[in-house]
Amino acid sequence: MGERVNILITGASSGLGARMAHEFAARGRNLALCARRIDRLEQLRGELLRAHRNVDVAVAELDVTNHDDVFGAFHHLSGELGGLDRVIVNAGISQGAPVGTGHFNTNLAIANTNFIAALAQCEAAMEIFGARGDGHLVVISSIAALRGMPGFQIYSASKAGLATLAEAIRAHTLATPITVTTIYPGFIDSDLGGAGGSGTSKPFTVCTEKGVRAMVKAIEREPAQAKVPAWPWVPLGFALRHLPLRVIAAALTTTPSRGYSA
Repeated sequence: MGERVNILITGASSGLGARMAHEFAARGRNLALCARRIDRLEQLRGELLRAHRNVDVAVAELDVTNHDDVFGAFHHLSGELGGLDRVIVNAGISQGAPVGTGHFNTNLAIANTNFIAALAQCEAAMEIFGARGDGHLVVISSIAALRGMPGFQIYSASKAGLATLAEAIRAHTLATPITVTTIYPGFIDSDLGGAGGSGTSKPFTVCTEKGVRAMVKAIEREPAQAKVPAWPWVPLGFALRHLPLRVIAAALTTTPSRGYSA
């Protein structure tokens, strides 16, 4: 991928999305930023342009659960920047409740945002990449996708579904110049409120800057998948895959960690 790279990030108004925008801008990447809170995006755009005069930044108000708007926003921003080289499917929410505890609507919102809306983003991105003949699709999954975790029930399921979707898209595009990357972040202490996590601290939690720096470094390599930060999540990810479920259930609390927000 050339030096002048145009990157679209959803869920960019706060948390990991906003921090990724700063990291990519520092690398000279042009940005197309989407989120529901256009005022936050405009503020972020101003910060990025003042700090990095060599980049272009376009913004668009977008609720990713309005699927038609996803296609419109992606094509509009592609036109503003003269094409998209990379799309990062980042928008999501992380609060949830154990299944059967009377919070179906909350869990449904997580499933809709983290999987169905992510599908719309993948569809829109792949339309653009298919027309131009190349591109880099990145989906932000989660370490919680590796196993069904007691405090992350619908979040784990939605992020696992997204990871499997990305793998299927990757399988379909293996013989093409289109690259698909799945990022599995560990516990990153993002600055979310509201739709974010509870704020409960977890073992091995890293600050936003360190976590996102590892994410961006991995994304720039364009691997098929990456667990970030690599330490300790590569070995812990292996353990999560292979430990008995009763050990996983006993080791994890029932409160979701901080996550991602549109």
